[in-house]
Amino acid sequence: MYSRIAGTGSYLPEQVVTNFDLEKRMDTTDEWIRTRTGIERRHLAAEGQTTVDMAEQAARRAIEAAGVTPAEIDLIVFGTTTPDLVFPNCGTLLQARLGARGCPAFSVETACSGFIYALSIADKFVKAGEAKCALVVGSETLSRITDWSDRNTAVLFGDGAGAVVLEAQEGQGTAGDQGILTSHLRSDGSHKEKLYVDGGPSTTGTAGFIRMEGREVFKHAVGMITDVIYDAFNATGITAEDIDWLVPHQANIRIIEGSAKKLGIPMEKVVVTVDKHGNTSAASIPLA
Repeated sequence: MYSRIAGTGSYLPEQVVTNFDLEKRMDTTDEWIRTRTGIERRHLAAEGQTTVDMAEQAARRAIEAAGVTPAEIDLIVFGTTTPDLVFPNCGTLLQARLGARGCPAFSVETACSGFIYALSIADKFVKAGEAKCALVVGSETLSRITDWSDRNTAVLFGDGAGAVVLEAQEGQGTAGDQGILTSHLRSDGSHKEKLYVDGGPSTTGTAGFIRMEGREVFKHAVGMITDVIYDAFNATGITAEDIDWLVPHQANIRIIEGSAKKLGIPMEKVVVTVDKHGNTSAASIPLA
């Protein structure tokens, strides 16, 4: 039994901020941003617009694309690091808006890995027979935890939401099956100082702001990304030559290009949206 992506949906807020707009606000230039990140513009949530507001739009589009109704959703897993409230979690807030009451609904707080963690968890619920129609969401309002006086981080991040509906799909146990064939998750808390938010309810009592050691993040990113992809190749017998599309996390064009090169996948087969969206954390992969 596999979980097949039956429908996708996305949402980007209306406000677009270009690199030229940022030139007016801080000591930076369009050329500096594009050369180092590949980003040209990003979308920012409107005043009063929340993470769940955007998630609802993406979720409804995914549900419609899958040809199901909210009542058929029997699991909601919501990846975000910018929740509307400490609790109830964003999964239950979204559940109430959709009218999918009664099913398990929860959030996963793993930042840029949020959607992949959420997808992997939902996949395991489906494989275990505990869910037949799961909604997986990644949504972020990173603009609310961005320090707009710090040009090293302010140029990177944007807001948005993406969602998928997973349905149970029977297979034959081969690489030709349809659905999520394998998933591999990793963490390493020893790298905390390289990328973190300097606030929280039990420490500062504030949401805090994103802090990053950019060179250190880049130094580790390509190796970590490709290592876990090789694990997926080894688990399925699939090779880089078999891949039609690589959909990576959209953090930085240099990281994406470096990963594709190490894997031997030409950039023509790599989905790139970082230029249009910036880094939207948990929303990045479903948006792409």
